[in-house]
Amino acid sequence: MKIGIDIGGSHIATGIIEKNGNLKAKEIRDVEIKSIKTEKQAQKFILDTIESEINDLLIKNDYEIGDISKIGIAVPGNPTETAIKNTVNLHIKKFEIAKILEEKYSAKIKLKNDGKCAGYAEKNYGALKKYDDCIFLCIGTGVGSAVFLNGELLEPKRNPGFELGHMIIDKNGIECNCGNRGCFETFASMKRFKKEAIRKLKLDKNIKSDEMQKYIRENIGKKEVEKLVTEYLDNVSIGLANIINIFEPEAICFGGSFSYYGDIFLPRLKENLKKYIFNKDTKYELVSAKLKNDAGIIGAAEI
Repeated sequence: MKIGIDIGGSHIATGIIEKNGNLKAKEIRDVEIKSIKTEKQAQKFILDTIESEINDLLIKNDYEIGDISKIGIAVPGNPTETAIKNTVNLHIKKFEIAKILEEKYSAKIKLKNDGKCAGYAEKNYGALKKYDDCIFLCIGTGVGSAVFLNGELLEPKRNPGFELGHMIIDKNGIECNCGNRGCFETFASMKRFKKEAIRKLKLDKNIKSDEMQKYIRENIGKKEVEKLVTEYLDNVSIGLANIINIFEPEAICFGGSFSYYGDIFLPRLKENLKKYIFNKDTKYELVSAKLKNDAGIIGAAEI
């Protein structure tokens, strides 16, 4: 039995993965980023949460620690196989977590960039299964990514994160958590979309994601909501066109909380892209993730 862990900007999710990427059970804890001020606090929170979730899963599903053969962890930033590294949203520069978990669980521990983990799951078990050249974009708190060429995951030697979310699309844009200005994710993240929705639509600042999704759906015909969505998708289109121009994918799959707006966003996005794509004859499909937020958990255990 394998354990998959997905450390995101808003939650930590842990699941039991059985054969063929089957997610048997999962546990999720929200991350209160505002309460985490230091790297030490972040490290303690992550360890405590992982141990608590694994313990709950073992008890609820009649497993023992000795049944765990592997623990795979999907993390943002540029992790090594043993350490969380450069996770700007969680204030971590480097955290050698694998050694600590190996001692406790006596299992193989492996870390991988979260975008690649989720993309791997969608490529092998989800919405990208039938494509050879394809791209996965996990749009949530930030923007994670995975690129597949000829059916193989593209993995540069020096930058395991392969951060498409940090390509700069406006040098005078707002400051990103990475320190640069105008990164793609400062325009495209669902965190930014939510922030702009609260500001422009005068929504409750504590509105939950599912509540906002409901509000957008119910009011999509109203002028102010249409304007918000149009501006957001136009910014997404600019970054996406750059990606399409470079990789010429057969399909692009959208994961993260973006995928829950697929029926609203994707038709508009495809129309917008006509303005920016270099090769106007380029054919591609835009699809929503099949595995939704479970993709990171599954991919972490399987990759």
